[in-house]
Amino acid sequence: MIILEEGLRPTFGGHEKFVFRHGWLKKGLDAANANPVVFTEDTALVTLGVGKNMVRSIRHWCLATNLLKEDKTPGHEHTLIPSELGKRLLLKGGWDPFIEDTGTLWLLHWQLVSNQMRSLVWHVTFSAYLVTEFSKKQLVDYIHKEFEHVGLRVPETSIEREVDCCLRTYVPARNRTGALSQDTLDCPLAELELLRYYPDENIYRYNVGPKLSLPVPIFGYALITFLYRIARTRRTVSVEECAYQYGSPGQAFKLDENSVVEYLEALEELTQGRLRLMETAGLRQIYFTEQLSEPFRQVGLEILQKYYEQQ
Repeated sequence: MIILEEGLRPTFGGHEKFVFRHGWLKKGLDAANANPVVFTEDTALVTLGVGKNMVRSIRHWCLATNLLKEDKTPGHEHTLIPSELGKRLLLKGGWDPFIEDTGTLWLLHWQLVSNQMRSLVWHVTFSAYLVTEFSKKQLVDYIHKEFEHVGLRVPETSIEREVDCCLRTYVPARNRTGALSQDTLDCPLAELELLRYYPDENIYRYNVGPKLSLPVPIFGYALITFLYRIARTRRTVSVEECAYQYGSPGQAFKLDENSVVEYLEALEELTQGRLRLMETAGLRQIYFTEQLSEPFRQVGLEILQKYYEQQ
């Protein structure tokens, strides 16, 4: 079952049916950094070097991955500015401006599936749909029912379009014979192999298990974001919550429980003991040595900073 943030009014279709492509996020961030209203101007087509629909799509993906954010200052409607993560990651002199590190793809995946406002279907697919394999129709039906349950009235045709784009975000393109295409227009997140498509059966399967290319600091950043949302009033969270709970890193990255434990063990050193894996009466829990207040969120950025400095 999905749990929406209070007062949230999700948007749909901003991707214009395009998955984001190599270079799009960097291009959009640079353009908005130079001109915060670039996406509302006719010159955006020239600045970004793409058509009108792709301009809107680039804007959507930069917002959906939380690399751009809306400026809430009065009188600055339609103004987009880089988020703190966007500045540190992709702007000139950033950690990985050309997205050459696979860890950055995992980070972008987490950003995307954590965004209920701009990419709710992606969020549901990787946070709430607890199956191992499914057809496109089964996923559409599930999301339609979940939306109705929380009072979202979204036409099924719109959900189908969202699901189609979501699946294409993670599954490489195929040609008419069903063979994998060499199309360079695939979304970079297809490299993560989180979803696999079996054309003979016409089903998709989550690739659940260890993720050798997922760095500990990227998991750590995701975990801290998750903990901040769910555990502000307590000092412990069970391993099971980190692995299986709605919106958890374990679900988002499709990890098995043993893999989650390995990441949690490694995080104690990375966080200088702020997070500790402890076992009491057979129950494994993460213990926080300090309250999960706003400054704690900066620990995630500190972990990312150290990671990229070592690359």
